Amino acid sequence: MKNNLFQVAAFYKFSTLSNLEHLQESFYNFLGNQKIKGTVLLANEGINGTVAGSPDAIKAFKIYLDKLNLLSLRDFKISVSTKAPFPRLKVKIKKEIVSMGTNLANPQELVGEYVQPEDWNQFISQDDVLVIDTRNTYECAIGTFKNSIQPETTNFREFPAWVDQLESSDINKDQKIAMFCTGGIRCEKASSFMKAKGFKNIHHLQGGILNYIEKIDESESLWEGECFVFDDRVALNHQLQVGSFDMCHGCRMPITESDQLSTKYQSGISCPNCFDHKTPEQKKRYADRQKQIDLAKQRNDKPHGSKRR
Repeated sequence: MKNNLFQVAAFYKFSTLSNLEHLQESFYNFLGNQKIKGTVLLANEGINGTVAGSPDAIKAFKIYLDKLNLLSLRDFKISVSTKAPFPRLKVKIKKEIVSMGTNLANPQELVGEYVQPEDWNQFISQDDVLVIDTRNTYECAIGTFKNSIQPETTNFREFPAWVDQLESSDINKDQKIAMFCTGGIRCEKASSFMKAKGFKNIHHLQGGILNYIEKIDESESLWEGECFVFDDRVALNHQLQVGSFDMCHGCRMPITESDQLSTKYQSGISCPNCFDHKTPEQKKRYADRQKQIDLAKQRNDKPHGSKRR
């Protein structure tokens, strides 16, 4: 690739879709021809994904989405990587493009108020604002906004149960709430759910953390740490460059250099977070997978199992 530069596009749009199998085939053909890799999720409620390719390929993909009326300019965000962040292309049909497990959330009909990155600092600095990180525990562990709270969820499907607990705590449903996530999709759906539950003063960061750290100078930022991303870059710093974390390919958790010095760390197999929870069969399977990946790298080929099925 020219200058060894990959553009990484994170995107989503809530839009009523049908004939998903035909759409899946179309995406496979277009992205494959453009040598774009990554993951695209299709559901009746819309599209969500992160893909990477050459700058020209990502530009062509943006035009392709627009022709399908699936491009949301405010929710199409580009960062860069000096190495391929995805080993293969996957286009999946799902029940939801971000899994919450409830029919109450419908961002096409009901959603909270967007807060622009330029207004976010002032908004969340107000004493009467409850700031909620809607991401998972391992994501917020490596970075979050100052004074935010995290519902201690390990999966976004746990968020509705947390809101139920919040309701039982007799919280005033006029409470001013500000939510954020990586790219905006989870807090958009979370805001729809909370509005449906009767919360009246719901706000969320437009474009998520990635939009914020792109727009706001680090000297003025209230963001602390790095932002976890769901690809091989693992985390991005405030310059949208690859951060200081690696990833355990046994449990997909971010790990530090000190984690990699642990006797429980085995490349591609386990780390201190998951070593005691993996069975011998799982470890062997991960070891076999890592061997195939290493062999594929030596051949400069795709990893085993990367072909479309």
